[in-house]
Amino acid sequence: MTARPDPAVLDRLRLVMGPAGVLDSPADTAPFRTSFGGIFRGEAALVLRPASTQEVAEVVRLCAEGRIPIVPQGGNTGLAGGAQPDGSGASVILSVDRMRKVRAVDVVNDTLTVEAGVTLAEVQAVAERVDRLFPLTLASEGSCRIGGNLATNAGGTQVLRYGNMRALALGLEVVLPDGRIWDGLRGLRKDNAGYDLKQLFIGSEGTLGIITAAVLRLFPRPRATATTFAAIPDPAAAIAFLGLAKARLGDSLSAFELMRAPSLAHAVAAVPGLASPFAEAYPWYLLVEASAQEAGEGLGSALEGLLAQGLEEGLVLDAVIAASGAQRRNLWALREAQAEAQAHAGKGVKHDISVPVSAIPAFVARADAALLARFPGILPFTFGHVGDGNLHYNPVMPADWTDEMRPARAGEINRIVHDVVADLGGSISAEHGLGQLRVAEAEHYKSAVELDLMRAVKAALDPHGLMNPGKVLRAR
Repeated sequence: MTARPDPAVLDRLRLVMGPAGVLDSPADTAPFRTSFGGIFRGEAALVLRPASTQEVAEVVRLCAEGRIPIVPQGGNTGLAGGAQPDGSGASVILSVDRMRKVRAVDVVNDTLTVEAGVTLAEVQAVAERVDRLFPLTLASEGSCRIGGNLATNAGGTQVLRYGNMRALALGLEVVLPDGRIWDGLRGLRKDNAGYDLKQLFIGSEGTLGIITAAVLRLFPRPRATATTFAAIPDPAAAIAFLGLAKARLGDSLSAFELMRAPSLAHAVAAVPGLASPFAEAYPWYLLVEASAQEAGEGLGSALEGLLAQGLEEGLVLDAVIAASGAQRRNLWALREAQAEAQAHAGKGVKHDISVPVSAIPAFVARADAALLARFPGILPFTFGHVGDGNLHYNPVMPADWTDEMRPARAGEINRIVHDVVADLGGSISAEHGLGQLRVAEAEHYKSAVELDLMRAVKAALDPHGLMNPGKVLRAR
């Protein structure tokens, strides 16, 4: 699929889109062809920016006729190269950034219907205006778009209580690879009339169709929040403390984030104004938050009781409780500064893994031991959503490794880490997707039966392989 597109088809696409919907100069298309962080770059014949579902459908129909591959793109904040074309220039990029309509707000049904180009921050703001909560929170929420959140099944810091995007979407509108429109915009909690088709497209990274709109779930807005930052001895203590937190706080437990000592130290060093809440350093830290619909002292008292029990059982070494909104924001800033902390620490090899929550201590111990045995001097750098089993395990390479050495050693680090993940029944991609970054590794770790099923679905919906080629599955 490397042939240049037919110029006549490209002219028809320009005509359909009009001047406002087409970018073709290298300077104008560069931000779309380059991934966040600049790791992935590609070439594209055009960048198309439709403003409606009908325009998306017409673009897809023309591309299907002309056998032109399409790379769908939301806010271009992904970390796995899922929104970048290859280097052939055979593809067009289809950005949903002009599809910004809020189509409906149903407060009684607690649903919000939006187009794919609405940013996550805008969805949160709309929910807040009607005294509701849309609970997905990400560092990129000001620029990531709902279409991309759905296409990657985004997670974030509140999956423990509310679930990821699979749990937060009730219905979808999707343009299929032949240009037809599937209208599945149903705001139903119960719909057992056949296959749940929306789940095919959520998490498919644009390889089966283009999500153009969604019905999202809203929740009552919490009136009370209690937040603590706790020092702990090790991941085993974190998992034991999580069990206590679930027992004491129940459904009010909304976040349970783990950070290693270097993660906190480098965050403080990298971001002006950040400071550890403790006078001394500890091996590991937890950021724990609970929220409730009723204001009052009950939630705070429950959190204090939880910490007292944790201290008594040796699971907690020290802790602070946020006494104000400003203090809460300062504690969260330490967790949200992990990208800056990673950059400050050095060149990291990033992993977005998940294992059963019970296996978190074993994963950390085994991965640490294997890496340090093979590469003395490597710095384990670990943080993540331990409450749902998702860790960002990003060991930092020794400073004396040269640029020539790093690629091969990064590949070996990946294999060591992912072998441990696979042995523990985990996944090599928890919330970032496979994109083009993890395609070969997915083929290595997935069973032949699972790959055959995935390829069968792809062939049924996209027989010509035009939808985001090279992502999730390699062409055969």
